[in-house]
Amino acid sequence: MTDERVHIRPEIAVLPAYKQGRQAADDAFKLSSNENPFPPLPGVVQAVQAQTAFNRYPDATALAVRAALANRFGLTADEVHVAPGSVAILHELARATSGPGDEIVYAWRSFEAYPGVVTVAGATSVQVPNRPDGGHDLDAMAAAVTERTRMVIVCTPNNPTGPIVTESEFASFMAAVPQSVLVVLDEAYAEFATDETAVHGHPLLAQYPNLVVLRTFSKAYGLAGLRVGYALGPVYVLDAVRACAIPLSVTAQGQAAALASLEREDELLERVSEIATLRDHIVTELREQGWAVPDAQGNFVWLPTGDGTVAAAAAFEDAGIIVRPFPPEGLRISIGEHEAVETLLETARSLVGDLQVAD
Repeated sequence: MTDERVHIRPEIAVLPAYKQGRQAADDAFKLSSNENPFPPLPGVVQAVQAQTAFNRYPDATALAVRAALANRFGLTADEVHVAPGSVAILHELARATSGPGDEIVYAWRSFEAYPGVVTVAGATSVQVPNRPDGGHDLDAMAAAVTERTRMVIVCTPNNPTGPIVTESEFASFMAAVPQSVLVVLDEAYAEFATDETAVHGHPLLAQYPNLVVLRTFSKAYGLAGLRVGYALGPVYVLDAVRACAIPLSVTAQGQAAALASLEREDELLERVSEIATLRDHIVTELREQGWAVPDAQGNFVWLPTGDGTVAAAAAFEDAGIIVRPFPPEGLRISIGEHEAVETLLETARSLVGDLQVAD
């Protein structure tokens, strides 16, 4: 035998694996993964518990979920695709549209999975820096589109910095992007946005034939552990996505939980409103301390800790709060339990004078 190794694509060999937000000890608050702090509603738990036929495959098309969502948004079931999380759909969209020599444009910093999605598809990332306020520079993103561009990802509210894309900004952007380029509006945190100027993708689908909208049940609906996300868009694009999808990947339990959550949406959105109110309170307190917190419209806040990011994350951990560091730029802190707020603010206050806080 030889000691030759199996060939791995060079770009994959050096690609860092996606890093989950750190788990927390029993006596710490986990504010690193943008999870919903509320437990599932009883009716949702019961719907999942009723799915006990583990020896049977789930519905590969998730037709019941697609039909419910189609009814919700005034679409046909074929204009809806369901997958194990919206990030799975991003992978499917990238593989369906892009390959070697092609480019995918997105803002940076944004969702940390985007670079890996592009690399796995074999395409090239084109990262466009955010504005100083942490929002997308859509003019620069439109200018970055070339004849090699196959897809553009717009994240609103932007994870991890927080700002939204407004309806007017998005309209100007879409007017500047060729219809042959797919625009993916990643709205994983849309339910938390309270800014009335925020763009909402689903009403725009009829207007823009090159638009796909991504949503998820992981955040606002609190189903992160069951992995259910969905896309809304043109049938021929979603058919291509379905051709790239891993079959049977959305479990019967996940489908049941999604349907039960949609039936209880009013109660779930009351929880979302509570989280948004707590978020706004935290932002106000942090700004009064001297932090330059961007406009927070997701279920998280961003602290621009710069070169002090690693040390700041360690200080929060010492205080019993696990946050998500993005060195050398900043920290993302999820909105979690009410009991965590006082410690969060006390720790932030102890740090603000020692760090170079942006103007």
